[in-house]
Amino acid sequence: MAGLPLKLLVGLGNPGREYAHTRHNAGWWLLDALARATGAPWQHSARHQSELARARLEGVEVWLAKPVTFMNRSGTAVASLAGFYRIEPQEILIVHDDIDLSPGTVRLKHGGGHGGHKGLRDVMAHLGPEFWRLRIGVGHPGHRDLVLDAVLERPAPEEQPLLEAAQARALAALPLLLREGAQPAMQALHSR
Repeated sequence: MAGLPLKLLVGLGNPGREYAHTRHNAGWWLLDALARATGAPWQHSARHQSELARARLEGVEVWLAKPVTFMNRSGTAVASLAGFYRIEPQEILIVHDDIDLSPGTVRLKHGGGHGGHKGLRDVMAHLGPEFWRLRIGVGHPGHRDLVLDAVLERPAPEEQPLLEAAQARALAALPLLLREGAQPAMQALHSR
């Protein structure tokens, strides 16, 4: 089975120390862990409004990106990178928080809607929906009026081990995704 030909892995989040440990930065957490695991140093790219790193996974060179445009304008940075490096939407994996999944849950999917996620909405406005998504569950606060505050807060102490376990599973699934493809990676992530 052929691996997924990913060229760009993007973690969605917000820049600034006040946001670093908030639920909305789950995408950045995973990309930071991946950069550490592969020894890929981050460099700021003003041109692409991102922190960029070049990593090797399963013998494949991939770009890691953390847009610094703030969540709601993530599409600008992703489109800039995709255009400059001639990367097609189906060669992009967007890693993001998902309030509709419980903490500790990780799901991989291709295409679909944005589910109200403003970062995804902006990426879709620039690229369309045909990119891959790695959704990291951060839990729903119970009412839609509480969502904005919840994603901009730190996870509760009891959620932290669940999120760390989800991150570890996601890191283990990425090489599988590149080596064997979406189905084996989904099976590894979705059956727990």
